[in-house]
Amino acid sequence: MEGQVSRRTLLEEFRPELEKTSFRWILLFSVCFIIFVIGIYGLIRQISHGHVVTGMRDNVVWGVYIVNFIFFMGLSYAGALVSGSLHLFRSSWRKPVIRMAELITVISLVIGPFFIFFCIGRLDRIHYLFIHPRIQSPITWDVIAITTDLVGCFIYLYLSFIEDFAILRDYQDLNVPKWRKKLYKILALGYRGTPEQKKAIKLSKDIMAAMVIAIAIIVYSVLAWIFGVTLQPGWHSTIFGPYFVIAAVFSGTGLLIILMWIFRKVYHLEHYITKRHFVNVGVLLLIVSAFYGYFTFSDYLTKWYGSVKMDSILIDKLFTDFFELFIYANYIGILIPIIIVGIKRLRTITNITIGAIISVTALWVNRYIIVIPTLETPFLPIQDTRPEWTYYSPTWIEWALTFAGVAVFCMLFMLASKFVPIISVSEMSEPEESEEERILE
Repeated sequence: MEGQVSRRTLLEEFRPELEKTSFRWILLFSVCFIIFVIGIYGLIRQISHGHVVTGMRDNVVWGVYIVNFIFFMGLSYAGALVSGSLHLFRSSWRKPVIRMAELITVISLVIGPFFIFFCIGRLDRIHYLFIHPRIQSPITWDVIAITTDLVGCFIYLYLSFIEDFAILRDYQDLNVPKWRKKLYKILALGYRGTPEQKKAIKLSKDIMAAMVIAIAIIVYSVLAWIFGVTLQPGWHSTIFGPYFVIAAVFSGTGLLIILMWIFRKVYHLEHYITKRHFVNVGVLLLIVSAFYGYFTFSDYLTKWYGSVKMDSILIDKLFTDFFELFIYANYIGILIPIIIVGIKRLRTITNITIGAIISVTALWVNRYIIVIPTLETPFLPIQDTRPEWTYYSPTWIEWALTFAGVAVFCMLFMLASKFVPIISVSEMSEPEESEEERILE
């Protein structure tokens, strides 16, 4: 459905989901919660027994936890870049999907840093990062950057919700508990839709959209520099900043397509989220895949051609011990989305979603083969040590906490969709700006 849609039509569409909780919703939420509880049990065992219950050892001091941290932070920055760009460019087709991108940003940003806590052996000293920071340390840069990004993204998300909070507050037919009505009233901040308020909200959203785009690029570059400023083989690269930013958009675009497909099926939004939206976001995925493939090729080509001993050892390891993962992450994960979206006959909703699933999982695998092989290739190999101390293999506790993070992501998305419509009512009911109005701005 294109163009402006009446608020009442949209509210009636989403009213059942806001008022009632289906058995299917409860079942899925319960499964996610059970996975989360298993993860908490694993965390308790890790805290009580120490990191010996994980696969991390003297050589591989980082494992799946850091991989998950980089992955979730990448999803967050991608959500910020996509949602901010769609908002600033006033793309007409953005309206049904922009809220999903905004939620990806904040939810991923909340989950990601927890994997850093899981990786730290002495959680009782975590506050030292804040009270005794060393500005020379890239870790301190990351703490400052993530904190700034978290504040900025929360403000941007809240601004995008204010109008919908006011609509839900004033919708008399909405049968929800009194505490929710009262909460809608508080969160709406007295918004009544006056011209002055609309102008203020619009200006604030424009400013915050531009800011979150800039912050996202800066923060993910800082995260990349944690690797790039070291002398470790495979990490000491000048292109890691833009490489990580492109990779973030790559995974975030894929996740947005997956969420579009899920909510389209679950909430029967076929007349709002159409094939056009999948094709448009799919084209973005194709473009980013091409850039991501170029950066990947450039990174590995220079390492291979340079013939530095440690880099050569690392490349050999990637093509032997990690061959299947390397092929999936850097060939299948890049080429499949390009082929599916690039060939018109294959450009169906199902195929685009499959390509998105492959791209997201391939990006996680790419992060894995960036972190683990490098740490298994130290400058000073430990002599006469057990192979299990030199090579890394995640334990069930690490996998439990990994799936717990995914489960929390799903639960927060499900709770958000029960509290406010997953498609922005205010955006969909807002008339399109004419070209003259855009120029005058």
